[in-house]
Amino acid sequence: MRPLRRIILVLCLLSFILCPVSALPVECVGSAVQVVNGNDTLLVFRDEIHLRSTIGDAEWYSTDGTLVATGTDEIYPDAGGYYLVKEGVEYSPFYVFLYAEPADLGLAVQPDCDATTLTLSGDTKPFTYTRRNGTSATYMRTCSIHYNALAWNTEMWVDSAATIDSELKAGNYILPALYGATMVSLCCDGAIRSHFGLDSLCFSTELTEDKVVAVNHMLTSLATAREEDPHGNNESNRPIRQDIITASTSTEYSGILEVAFYSNPTPAALYYKWSIYKESELIVNRNDIEIRYAFSEPGHYRVVCQVNNSTCTSDSTEMLVNIAESFLKVPNVFTPNGDGMNDDFRVSYRSLREFHGWVYNRWGKLVFEWTDPDKGWDGNINGRPAAEGAYFYVIRALGNDAPKNASYMSKISYNKKIKNNDIIGVYQMSGDINLLRGKK
Repeated sequence: MRPLRRIILVLCLLSFILCPVSALPVECVGSAVQVVNGNDTLLVFRDEIHLRSTIGDAEWYSTDGTLVATGTDEIYPDAGGYYLVKEGVEYSPFYVFLYAEPADLGLAVQPDCDATTLTLSGDTKPFTYTRRNGTSATYMRTCSIHYNALAWNTEMWVDSAATIDSELKAGNYILPALYGATMVSLCCDGAIRSHFGLDSLCFSTELTEDKVVAVNHMLTSLATAREEDPHGNNESNRPIRQDIITASTSTEYSGILEVAFYSNPTPAALYYKWSIYKESELIVNRNDIEIRYAFSEPGHYRVVCQVNNSTCTSDSTEMLVNIAESFLKVPNVFTPNGDGMNDDFRVSYRSLREFHGWVYNRWGKLVFEWTDPDKGWDGNINGRPAAEGAYFYVIRALGNDAPKNASYMSKISYNKKIKNNDIIGVYQMSGDINLLRGKK
């Protein structure tokens, strides 16, 4: 291979401009880049179109069948489609162009509630050519559209860079709804210009804050308590910021689970609509940016939020709040042997607002009394281990789901056993609790 030809070939490889010999009977001379458009191969040159045959001297034809040159291995053709013929063999056609920047491009942005329209005007100079079979084809040059979109990051709305790749063509581009001010830029021929070592070619327009109309929001909540929750596993289900809140209320919270709800709106929001339903009944309507509500009764609640301005309205979002019914269960045996398992006589409970318990020995003598359902009897009497056997308990309690004026019977004697009544949330329980020490 001649030294000059070798140098040119190396330059082509370094610039991604070599026309593959396996696909085409030519190679590029000078700065060029290959583009594939369906089954067609396009060669775009930076300065001048200069081709060399890889099959030696041949006949050069334009795709309309016109003989362009004969008996030569290189030519400087005009833009268009060509093919080579040698010894009666016709080789695959190819299409050559001289790179030209788009002309008189301009951008305009039009926001709307559900989408943003970006309009490009000017001459985008697409590559058009005629195939060997006489059909016409067009290669639309590429572009990338850059802007900032507000994105939710689990705590707040933040700017997030976004890019859309598309064909370069005059007309409209549909972007997602934009919720905040941003610069919108359209950059042309990124890959081609990079190959040629040219600076980026970008056009910009600004979506100003006063033009933003689209609105969005993200419903979050913060469940709060009036005192630190002391109940471990019994009353620890107070979630922070999630879609479904499942909780119970307790005496320490005055029978109330208080939840703050935040709409977290995007900047263009002006008005807020909150609705709280218990089952299917609407119980609250409010119009603040955030609200607080105290759930004091068990049931299934639905909190719905919507934001809007004079032009656009966001989709409604909702959060479910499930306030559990009260619950009280008493075991029938405990083993205070210090093995860390079932060492105390304790109840299992949920969502109580009042509690009182008594334990009696077989002779009806009171041996233990307590009012905190999270505590219980350790099996000692006056600091000494109680004898094994059956003891009698009496427990009275009110759940948060009990009627507001509900009450239970006061302390009763050993011989007066009362079964639990049928009023929801009212517990009047008595029975035997067996103390078994066993082996540690």
